[in-house]
Amino acid sequence: MRNAIVLAAGKGTRMKSELSKLMHPIIDRPMLGYILDALRAVHTERIVIVVGYQAQSIMDAYPECEFAMQMPQLGTGHAVMQCTQLKEAKGQTVVINGDGPCITPETLEKLFKANENASLTLLTSVLEDGAHYGRIVRNEQGNVMEIVEAKDCTDKQKEIKEINAGMYCFNNEDLFENLDKLQTNNAQNEYYLTDMVKILSSQGKRVNGMVIEDRDEVMGINDCLELNKAYEWMTSRINTEWMKKGVQIIDPKRTVIGKDVKIGHDVIIHPNVEITGNTVIDDYVEICSNSTIIDSYIGKHVCIDNSKIENGTIQEGKKIGPFEYIKENGLNIKNV
Repeated sequence: MRNAIVLAAGKGTRMKSELSKLMHPIIDRPMLGYILDALRAVHTERIVIVVGYQAQSIMDAYPECEFAMQMPQLGTGHAVMQCTQLKEAKGQTVVINGDGPCITPETLEKLFKANENASLTLLTSVLEDGAHYGRIVRNEQGNVMEIVEAKDCTDKQKEIKEINAGMYCFNNEDLFENLDKLQTNNAQNEYYLTDMVKILSSQGKRVNGMVIEDRDEVMGINDCLELNKAYEWMTSRINTEWMKKGVQIIDPKRTVIGKDVKIGHDVIIHPNVEITGNTVIDDYVEICSNSTIIDSYIGKHVCIDNSKIENGTIQEGKKIGPFEYIKENGLNIKNV
């Protein structure tokens, strides 16, 4: 059985916004939505979201998930302690920060697989400057022995370049049997989930460190600059995949395509185009500059010129625009 705990209780003060950090949008959905999509793509059966700040907004947005309340917020270990509904669960449990929307299903699948014969597998990354990240301490055999948070590092430990990427996969029974061993004797006076590495390794249990190839995939978002970085990473990844499949995107840096969009063959997309939602672009379509398409079906051999289509169906062979706006009207979708 696959479970997940998503940490989403914080406000994110550096966003300088009253909106919960996790509900800030990237392309066409909140950043939290990308993490939930990735978890579902690898058949995660139970997803528990730990909420706190503006909890109701997150609960309303994702009613299909389970929730745990963390108030006050006393660290990542404390957050996991609140997920009591998973105490008796079997299998593996991923613990992931809700502000890392770039994680892919492929990486999550590798993480679950890597932990099949271990007590804990954590994602790591190698940086020239470890900065504020927790350092990975390994023994001579290369096994992970502990993670030391940056604020608690000795000068020698600060020289370690392998850092904690903030994502973990636990044997669920080992996780909940040992949570009560976490203590707050650290610089923040919080319960660090990272201390589980030392607790489990000291029991002779296997702890893996899985180095991620693209460290941007596990970037955390703390302010609007980092939000923009994630947006650029995501749009580039989506556009690159479509170009590999034969879609001609004239200027990928000025083209936005949502992750749920489907595109046929022999399609040309000009600059300054946005295609989002559950849109389907059929074969031989040309979308000219300054067009927006949302939750629509575009038939074969259609040309859209500087127009907006929202919840619309465009029949095969039609030319739309310039300067047209086609939108669903009541229960009737306007067919052109």
